[in-house]
Amino acid sequence: MHIGTTLTQFIIEKEHQHVEATGAFTGLLNEIATACKIISNGVNHGGLAEDVLGVAGTENVQGEEQKKLDVLSNEVMIARNQWGGHVAAMASEEEDDIYNLPKEYPRGKYLLLFDPLDGSSNIDVNISVGTIFSILRCPEGIEEPTADDFLQEGTTQVAAGYALYGPSTEMVLTTGNGVHRFTLDPNVGEFILTEENVTIPEETQEFAINMSNQRFWEAPVKRYIDECLQGKEGPLGKDFNMRWVASMVAEVHRILNRGGIFMYPLDSKTMAKGQAGKLRLMYEANPMSFIVEQAGGASTTGRERILSMKPEHIHQRVPVVLGSRTEVERVTAYHNEG
Repeated sequence: MHIGTTLTQFIIEKEHQHVEATGAFTGLLNEIATACKIISNGVNHGGLAEDVLGVAGTENVQGEEQKKLDVLSNEVMIARNQWGGHVAAMASEEEDDIYNLPKEYPRGKYLLLFDPLDGSSNIDVNISVGTIFSILRCPEGIEEPTADDFLQEGTTQVAAGYALYGPSTEMVLTTGNGVHRFTLDPNVGEFILTEENVTIPEETQEFAINMSNQRFWEAPVKRYIDECLQGKEGPLGKDFNMRWVASMVAEVHRILNRGGIFMYPLDSKTMAKGQAGKLRLMYEANPMSFIVEQAGGASTTGRERILSMKPEHIHQRVPVVLGSRTEVERVTAYHNEG
């Protein structure tokens, strides 16, 4: 029985193109995939699983209330990736500081960053959520990494991807040579390649933004959304649809499938909290920007390319404007005009 190309087969075949490959990268991706299968199982069982839904009664480093599945997903990602000798350290959106491996485990050459359960506020209402990850190289000669070793520009990412837990579980992956989609076949327990070289349409008639924050937006964002709402009679000359899921994984996945623009811009509300944006550079913006750019789209803060930013700390927040290239460039131009 032919079941198609598995994620493991796909990565091994790519590694064969590099004579220096040791198999460590394949091993790391296998453990990430296994962690995502476990998380998917927990998400899909929902209320059937004991002690999964609801709040955990704790807050993460950003002061956000954690869901039980936030905590469980974080534990799964750490447990699956700490023992294999593929990573030197990890960093999670849910952890105050980086995660140093227990002494008994061997150190690898990669650094792993992840948002274990993006969009977790949607869990209790059964809306799609996901896991985002980013892989960096550990600097040469470093055996016990510090947080500073993670502060690399997004352009240095070895790979980035996400798992989407929806009607089906998918993994989307880039290693810097296009974007590829894998769908979890529950009958065989493997991620199977279902689309190679995903491409985002350059133009779109769909935008995603939290309209409840409209009164806090800067003028360039207000201008762009106003033009979208004017439809065919406005300066953009076409009618737009609006979408908003409040799960970045779901938003980006939709854009990869049919185009669109996603915005979580700088606004006066986040600035009043002393924040430079809503989304985390290292766990959300960088990996998603890598994926979007590899699929032919664009990603900026509204003022600069996200992947070229030098991180200041591991929990840094940034504004995000990403998706179909034409519309992202339009929003960026509006910001730069001011």
